[in-house]
This record gives sequence, C-alpha cells and structure tokens, in this order.
Amino acid sequence: MMFSAEAYFRHGHGPSPVVVHTAGDIDTLIDELLAEPRSNSLADLYIRERPLNSAGFPDHELGVGVDAARGVGGLSHLGPDGTWYTLGARSDLGEVSYSYMGNDTPFPIDSEIPLDLVRRAAKEFLTSGGRRPTCVRWQPYTPPTSTPPESYPPM
Repeated sequence: MMFSAEAYFRHGHGPSPVVVHTAGDIDTLIDELLAEPRSNSLADLYIRERPLNSAGFPDHELGVGVDAARGVGGLSHLGPDGTWYTLGARSDLGEVSYSYMGNDTPFPIDSEIPLDLVRRAAKEFLTSGGRRPTCVRWQPYTPPTSTPPESYPPM
C-alpha cells in the first residue's frame, strides 16, 4: 500500500498542509524546512491513511527538526508505544531545541543526528505507514524532573 503524509510547520498549514507522497517529496519537504527561519525548524508529519483515535486525533506523529547552520537534526515519534527521540551525538551547545511555528520544543541533549539520517528516517516513516523508523537509534522520552534546591533555609 502507498501512503501519504500531511506536514505542518508554518502558520496557515492548518487548512492546507504540505502533502507528501514519495521519497522525493520528503526531500523537497526537508529542503523547504532547511530554508525556513529557525522559528519554523520543526515539522510534524501524520500519515493520512491511518485512522484517528477515539478523540478524533492521529494516534501517531513524526517530529522532524532541522538545524540548517549545523547540518544536523532530530526526530521525535509519538505512537502506541510511547514517545521517543533519536539517540545521536551529544550537542556541544548545551541544549537542543527546534521551533514549531514559533514555539521552542526541547529535545534531549543527545538527540542530534546527521541530516541524511533525518531524511532516511522520514522516508521510512512514510513508506511504513507511520511506524517508528528503524534506520536510526531511539531513546524513550523521559519527563523532566524538578530537583529540590541543594540547601534550604535553616529552620
């Protein structure tokens, strides 16, 4: 079966997302994303042929983040088996984030991968019908924990 995906990364995509059908379309999408300002450095992709969940939303999502200046990116995958991020090189910047329509979205510090792997994984997501790509390594989402201050005022 052939699949298609809707991609959202700009304001205004709500009623008319970018639709991709082929590996070439994925390359074009990522090229467009690389040409965008940092405020649009993260695209969310959804397979059109998959059913919606009981709340009327997709049961999956591939987040594709790119850093054009550094030639790296990161992926997130939400699906029935939870939320996952790519496992790659540890960033030397101290933090990793991409911006979805102007909203910064943090990624794990060790989630950066080369752009050629971002492209391969996005193509695999499309051809597999939304499964988590196997061509990259993944790490499960770990929610941030709040750490208490090292010392409290004396009582």
